[in-house]
Amino acid sequence: MPPVNKPAIAAAFGRAASQYQQHDELQRQSAAALLAQLPQRLFEQVLDAGCGPGSMSRVWTEAGSHVTALDLSPQMLAEAERQHSAQQYVQADIEALPLADRQFCLAWSNLAVQWCESLATALRELHRVVRPGGLVAFSTLVADSLPELNLAWQAIDRQPHANRFLTQADILSALDGYHCQHQIHTLSVTFDDALSAMRSLKGIGATHLHAGRAAQTLTRSHLQQLQLAWPKHNGRCALTYHIFTGVIERD
Repeated sequence: MPPVNKPAIAAAFGRAASQYQQHDELQRQSAAALLAQLPQRLFEQVLDAGCGPGSMSRVWTEAGSHVTALDLSPQMLAEAERQHSAQQYVQADIEALPLADRQFCLAWSNLAVQWCESLATALRELHRVVRPGGLVAFSTLVADSLPELNLAWQAIDRQPHANRFLTQADILSALDGYHCQHQIHTLSVTFDDALSAMRSLKGIGATHLHAGRAAQTLTRSHLQQLQLAWPKHNGRCALTYHIFTGVIERD
């Protein structure tokens, strides 16, 4: 995998902060799948790592938890704070948490660690800040997500237009040594047309390519080609994602 440009990722998500919640259907589906793997109990101290605009931070706050919202993007964190999502806000990298050991009952990270340089490092940091008996709950994208996007773009060029994510085997390798329960989910979000699908990716900030290639300007001709080439599901343009959800128990 190419090196991860953290400032570029933070900038992409920062640009999306104000409209993120208009396009976060995938994030809500993923969060629901991950929540279903957790025991139904109060987690007194929760870290929301990669909190975005704070949607899940608010869920935990409303459940009675004391929440620390953490994000790489200052704009996302500001949006979370504007909406009074948590009790504490920290701008930081998941791979280098400026937090003390063993202070959280739950470290929650929904669709954030795929932007890390090393999944193993991110999981080690999340595990470090959880108390014995506590949990790390995370979700991440798996290889071969967004096949429709790549297939449609082949009508225009042969360059990658979706990021390359870790395989299931790579993710399991990063989990070696942990007591983890995991599941794989295939989630799909559909749109009226190709332009709406592309706007949804921009709306959640998922426009930064790991390969570092500059984004291509979409012309009217490109949009027509994309619309014709995009695989349809009941006449609608879909984006399909493979999601890995894992819950690690801290011994």
